[in-house]
Amino acid sequence: MSTTSATELRDALAAIVGGEYVLTDDESRERLSFDAVTAHRLGGRSELASARVDAVVRPAVTAEVAAVVSFASERGIPVVPYGGGTGVMGAVVPVRGGIALDLRRMDLIVEVSREDRTARVQPGAYLADLDAAARDHGMMLGHDPWSVPIATVGGAISTDSVGYRASRYGSMGQQVRALEVVLGSGEVVRTRPIQRQSSGPMLKGLFAGAEGTMGVITEATIDLRVLPEAREFASVGFDTFEQGYPVVARLFDIGLVPALIDLTEESGTPENAAPCILYLGFEGYREQVEAQRSRTMAEALAAGGRDLGPGPTRGYWETRHAVAVRWRDHTRPLRPTERWKEQRWRYADYLHVAMPVSRVLTYKRICEEIAACYGLDIRESAVWTHPELFSVFVRVPQGESNGEASAAALRHAVDAMLEEALRLGGGVEYCHGLGVKLGGWAEREWGDALLLARQLKRAVDPNGILNPEKLGL
Repeated sequence: MSTTSATELRDALAAIVGGEYVLTDDESRERLSFDAVTAHRLGGRSELASARVDAVVRPAVTAEVAAVVSFASERGIPVVPYGGGTGVMGAVVPVRGGIALDLRRMDLIVEVSREDRTARVQPGAYLADLDAAARDHGMMLGHDPWSVPIATVGGAISTDSVGYRASRYGSMGQQVRALEVVLGSGEVVRTRPIQRQSSGPMLKGLFAGAEGTMGVITEATIDLRVLPEAREFASVGFDTFEQGYPVVARLFDIGLVPALIDLTEESGTPENAAPCILYLGFEGYREQVEAQRSRTMAEALAAGGRDLGPGPTRGYWETRHAVAVRWRDHTRPLRPTERWKEQRWRYADYLHVAMPVSRVLTYKRICEEIAACYGLDIRESAVWTHPELFSVFVRVPQGESNGEASAAALRHAVDAMLEEALRLGGGVEYCHGLGVKLGGWAEREWGDALLLARQLKRAVDPNGILNPEKLGL
């Protein structure tokens, strides 16, 4: 932190955005210092549970963001952009204090173009509101994570998050047509809203997935999708994940990519239920949907799958945002320190790793061996949206938690699983970003490329004020 006093900081920020939009009370500082991360998911850095920003500022327009960042850069004050606060990795935790740049006042949907199939939107707009605006024009937002009701556009871009339809439409970053960004100096840059270019690197890609370390997103042009003519669901049961996984890989081999694809194996399923279910959703023009469903079912049944009908997937689809609604209504009203009294995530964790198709089944077996070694259960194994994207949910067996010893066993097991993911040529996270939880893995995953990333960081943020110590930067 710079030598700027609390009074000087508040007065300077108030001169930019107005006094009512600068908050320095304890509760505001605590709330804006954390997202949905819990105290048990701080990457082994327990001291971060007491981390606090020094002030919260709530700008309304790009010029105010630029002025705040310029002031902070001159004084060496860290700036941490804050969106919906739904991240689960602690990307907003202020490891050096500073200013929380709360972007939720910047929530305008500036323009929706049916002809161009795009929307211009400010970063604080909720994904659900953008989707609703698109539907008023016969379109939809292709990005559809669990957090649609509570996540903002800027946050989704900054983590390059993945949603239920990512198999067809890509991650959030892949649905960005153009960006307006405030760099670490306070300079504002804009990229052109064109589908592609061959006139140099696509600079918008520098900011997607960057967790606010490279710039503050102040406006985005987002690709939209025309509402599909038809949508159908199908569900296939398998005896094991190993039986169903080749079907997923086969579909991608032949270019048949459902809008929704999720192969999940759960332990402890009832005897009359399939231990592993392939959830499938098809959407598009009518003939396409019918053809995709028919061929997919033929491939799945030929591999020994059982047609479970559309019911399981329809239920899955209709409740996909329920967790977000519960979090909004029951968890978000609590201060972070109140939320942390819930001990669940002390004894359970989930990993989302990316790796070549040829390594996925090997990695699943290794995870099972590691879990057994530490006396843990694998509750769920899955591939989601692509055959290369593997998730595993590991926990201390119910009723067997033994305080810190069990929590330590879980941490060691997760570390071993992540090490194995890297050894097999994979990455440690495909969905949520690294934040503070996995930030310590950045150097091992990036390797020599981290030097280039740090050089780029210095170019766009010469004083290193933007969300410092995230992503190894």
